[in-house]
Amino acid sequence: MGANNDKKSKAPKIKKKDLEKLILNFLEKESKQSFNYKQVAFAINATNPANRMDVINILDALTAADLIQEVGIGKYKANTNRGTENTGIFVRRSNGKNGVMIDDELILVAERNSLHALNGDKVRVEISANRRGQEPEARVIEIIEPKDQVFIGTLNVEKNYASLVTDSKFLAADIIIPRSKLKGGKTGDKAIVRITQWRENEMNPKGEVVDILGKKGENTAEMHAILAEFGLPYKYPENVEKAANAIDAGITPEEIARREDFRKVTTFTIDPRDAKDFDDALSIRKLKNGNWEVGVHIADVTHYVTPTSIIEREARERATSVYLVDRTIPMLPEHLSNGICSLRPNEEKLTYSVIFEMDDKANVIKSRIVRTVIESDRRFTYEEAQEIIETGEGDFKNEILTLDKLAKELRRRRYENGALEFDRAEVRFEIDKDGKPIKVYFKESKDANKLIEEFMLLANITVAQSIGKVPKGKKAKTFVYRVHDNPDPEKISNFSQIAARFGFKVKTEGSPKEVNKGINRLLKDVKGRGEENMLSILAIRSMAKAMYTTENVGHYGLAVDYYTHFTSPIRRYPDMMVHRLLAKYAEGGRSVDKIKLEEQCKHSSDMEQLAANAERASIKYKQVEFMQDRLGEIYEGVISAVTEWGFYVELDENKCEGLVPVRDLADDYYDYDEKNFCLTGRKYHNKYTLGDIVRVQVARADLDRKQLDFSLVADEGNPNKPLPHKEAPKDRKVKKERKTRRK
Repeated sequence: MGANNDKKSKAPKIKKKDLEKLILNFLEKESKQSFNYKQVAFAINATNPANRMDVINILDALTAADLIQEVGIGKYKANTNRGTENTGIFVRRSNGKNGVMIDDELILVAERNSLHALNGDKVRVEISANRRGQEPEARVIEIIEPKDQVFIGTLNVEKNYASLVTDSKFLAADIIIPRSKLKGGKTGDKAIVRITQWRENEMNPKGEVVDILGKKGENTAEMHAILAEFGLPYKYPENVEKAANAIDAGITPEEIARREDFRKVTTFTIDPRDAKDFDDALSIRKLKNGNWEVGVHIADVTHYVTPTSIIEREARERATSVYLVDRTIPMLPEHLSNGICSLRPNEEKLTYSVIFEMDDKANVIKSRIVRTVIESDRRFTYEEAQEIIETGEGDFKNEILTLDKLAKELRRRRYENGALEFDRAEVRFEIDKDGKPIKVYFKESKDANKLIEEFMLLANITVAQSIGKVPKGKKAKTFVYRVHDNPDPEKISNFSQIAARFGFKVKTEGSPKEVNKGINRLLKDVKGRGEENMLSILAIRSMAKAMYTTENVGHYGLAVDYYTHFTSPIRRYPDMMVHRLLAKYAEGGRSVDKIKLEEQCKHSSDMEQLAANAERASIKYKQVEFMQDRLGEIYEGVISAVTEWGFYVELDENKCEGLVPVRDLADDYYDYDEKNFCLTGRKYHNKYTLGDIVRVQVARADLDRKQLDFSLVADEGNPNKPLPHKEAPKDRKVKKERKTRRK
C-alpha cells in the first residue's frame, strides 16, 4: 500500500492543456467503451494526486461542451455522433420508454419508430446525431434477429375474438387471438401466448395460445406462469419420465467390488425438513492413530445418467433444479432425484466421495477422491441436529458433536484467511393447502447448517485442487470451476460511502483479505439494527457474480484459489460435469475440449440466474398475496432502494418490500439524486434517503405486477431533521411525510 502511494506521488504532474488532449485521444481510441475518471487518469498516466481534480474538471467541461458523453453517472465515452446506422438489442418497456442497447448505452426509440420490435430482438437502427441539450434518438429500420419468446397473461374471450392482457413489463399492448387459436382457453384463464404477427400500422399484435395454465389466481397456475415468464419448464416430458422409471439401482456384488465399502461406517444425512432429494451424506470414524476419518459422500448420479441419454439432454438443458416458494421443479426426474440417487436411510447407495483424514484441530492430513457404496444410518433434519448440538443429547451425539467441533475450526480459519461472512435470514412462508401464505417466518443458518456447509466447501475445494493445482511447469487439464472475481473498486467505494452514513467505516483499499475483514466487521456490528438487511444486500450487490467457467480466477468470497461444485449433482448440472471429468482424468483420459466445456458452463450460469430470478418472483408474488389482506395497516420500515419513480420500503416485521411512488409525494416536487441515493424536494428540501426509517400504510397490492404500493403516514411532526441511524430499532425515530401540501 505505502509503496504504491509513493509511486503515485512521484508521477510527474501533467499540464492542464496537455491533459485535455490526452483525455480526448484516449476516449476516441477506445470509442466503444465508457470509463470513470480513475480509469481515464490511469490510462493517460495522470496518477499525480494534483492531477486527479484536473481530470474530473476536464471531463465535466468536455461533457458540457458536447465533446464527450456522460453515458452513466461518472462514466464517460467519446461523442462519436455515431454513423447513421448501427445494430443493437431492442429494449421494450410497457411504460413506453423503449430503446436500443448499443455498446452498453441505451438510446431512446419512440414507439412510432420501433417497427414493433420486441424486447431482446436484434435490430438495425438509424441514429440521429446528437444535438446540444438533447438525447440522441434511434429509429428501427430492420429487425435482424427476432428473439423467440412468449407472453404470459389472462385471457378475455369475446364473441368474435379473444385477447391476452399480459403481465409483462415488456409489452403494454394486449395480444389479439383468433378464436381458432385459443386451445380451449376461456375468460379468466392464465395462458402462454406467442405473437405471430404485428404489422407496422396496427396498435395490437396478433398471437396464438401455446398452453393454458389454469384459472387466474389459482396457486399452481400462478407458479407455472412465473416459470414460463422466465422460459423455465414447469412439467416433465413423458418420454424422459419413462426413461428414468426404467433405470434400476443396480447395486450388484460386482459393482460393490469396484468401490470402497462404507456401509458399516456411521453415516447420516442432515437436510431441510421438507427435503426429499438427499444428495450428500457424512460419515465419521476414529482411526487407530487417533485421527478422524470424515467422508463426504455425494450421490453418484452420473453412474445412472449416461452422456447420450434423453435424461442427460433434459438435465443439460435445465441445468438446475428450481426452487419456488411452494415447490421444487427438479433437474432430474423424480425416480432419480427422490428415489435411486437420494441417499435415504437404511438403503444401499452408490456415491462419489471425498475422504479426509483430520486431526482434532481440523487439519487435513491427507485426502482421496473415490467411488464408494454407503448405507445411511439416520436422516436428520437441521432442527434435530441443532438440538443435539445445543443439548449434547440424541442419536449419534458423539459423531455430530465431533463434526460440529471440526466444522467450527474450519470456519474460524476460513474467516481468518479473509472469506466473506454473509449470514442473512431468508424469508419463508407458511402456506395452506391452497397455496395461500398465512404466515411469514425467517430461516436462519445455525450451527447444524454451517456444519454441512463447511464439509461441502472443503470437498469442493479439494476436488478443484486435485485437477487445477499442478506442479510448476505442468499444465492443468480443462475443468469446471466455480469462480468469483474481485469486486469492482467503484462498487466497493460506493458501498463504503453508504455504510459511512450509518457510522460504519469500510476499508476500500488493500489486500482482498483486509477489505473482506472490514466488511465482515461491519456485518457483525450491524446485526440486529434496522439497517442490517439493507447493508447486507448492498454488500452482496457490490460483489461480482459467481459463475461457472473453465478459466480459473479463484473465488474471492471464499478467499480460495481453487473452487468447484461437486456436492449437488441431483440439482446442478455443473456437478455432473465435474463428476464425469474426475472419472475421465482418474483413468488417464486426455483433457477435454475447452471451447465446448465453456459453452456448457455459460449455459449453466445463465440458467442458474434465471432460476434465481424465478425464485425471487415467486417470493414477491407471495409477499403481495400475503399483504392483500392487510390493506390499510401501518408498518415501520427502512428505505431499501431509491429510484426516479419513488422509493422502496422494506417492512421490519415481515421483510415485505413495497414502493412509495414519487407521484404520491404531493407536498413538493422531488428530484432524484442517483449519486446520493435520495429524493430531494425542490421547495422544502425534504429528503428521502437510502436507509431512512419511515412509517407507511399498505395502499395497494397488485398481484399481476407483483407490486406493493405504500403511502407515507402523515402527521404534524417535522421530518427534516437527520435521523438517528445508529439507534437500536426499538428506540429509533421515524421519518414521516410532510402534511403541508403544494398550493
